[in-house]
Amino acid sequence: MPPLLDIRGLTIAFPARADSVAGTPKQPAENVRGPALPLSTGPRPRRSPGSHALSALPAVRDLSFSLSQGEVLGLVGESGSGKSVTSLAIMRLLPPQASVCGEIFFSDSGARPNLLSLPDEPMRRLRGSRIAMIFQEPMTALNPVMRVGDQVAEAVCAHRDVSKSEAWKQSIAALREVAIPEPDRRARDYPHQLSGGMRQRVMIAMAIVNRPQLLIADEPTTALDVTIQAQILDLLADLRARFGLAMLLISHDLAVVSQIADRVAIMYAGTLVEAGTRHDVFHAPAHPYTRGLLHAVPDLKTDRSRPLETIEGAVPPMHAMPPGCAFEPRCDHRVPECVRALPPLVEVATGHSARCPVINAKS
Repeated sequence: MPPLLDIRGLTIAFPARADSVAGTPKQPAENVRGPALPLSTGPRPRRSPGSHALSALPAVRDLSFSLSQGEVLGLVGESGSGKSVTSLAIMRLLPPQASVCGEIFFSDSGARPNLLSLPDEPMRRLRGSRIAMIFQEPMTALNPVMRVGDQVAEAVCAHRDVSKSEAWKQSIAALREVAIPEPDRRARDYPHQLSGGMRQRVMIAMAIVNRPQLLIADEPTTALDVTIQAQILDLLADLRARFGLAMLLISHDLAVVSQIADRVAIMYAGTLVEAGTRHDVFHAPAHPYTRGLLHAVPDLKTDRSRPLETIEGAVPPMHAMPPGCAFEPRCDHRVPECVRALPPLVEVATGHSARCPVINAKS
């Protein structure tokens, strides 16, 4: 069967002044809008006489991966690697000035539309019904002046032709499914009356109430303590088993991904540097960046008298991205080929790929 989600050559860029210097780029020019989707065919942004030229800052470069029905893919990377931008591209929620090219195919009822070229109305029907998303911070994602039960019911009414009373019943049922105690009473609470874990459960209820095929979870446990984090992960695993959900789990926490993901994809500076099964990535990492991440995680055997291992250097800024491997300046295994061009993603073992010319030469 074809994959449920198939991303091919996704590249996302944002405009910035061409005279940006090292450090933080200047703010993008005002009133500059990217072309309408598909962005490669739209009009060019207008520029007033004497204004500074605009250059594109690549947030994601040539990203390709797929996700099968019922599978959990962990998308891992540090802040700024392009994980959340990728999820917003799938949902078609990027700001209008973003420039997007590539293809995102989604299998829905026998059809496989490219989400980047899908008209607005069919995309609106998919978003929230067949593809749902749990956003990173529930306190900012929830409406502070609406009762949480009404917010879940609103998601029902947006995609189903039901009465308000029926939508409210489905809202209560969704809150019960995510293990919120006394859902009839809690549905009448406002977001500020709930704890962080409860708010996250409300977000999950809104996402699953319409029984989507694909659930995108963007850092679903970041702001939670360890105990509540474990409860949320158990809940996501249970919902996946009950409803057959495919899940794109976005996180910077390797421990979280190791608990729930079937496959793992590692991102660095907007590119995919390694992808494989959970066992391959965690027990036989191929890319130097993945190895550095795993070595930096302490365990029970770590010598407490020595400082934790780190990866020297920093991620290159978007306006100074090298033409070759972005990890090359920080890599102990670099060769001249790393500087010339972005290495291809090559299979080093069955189902296990890495973007590294040194590893590729050995395979």
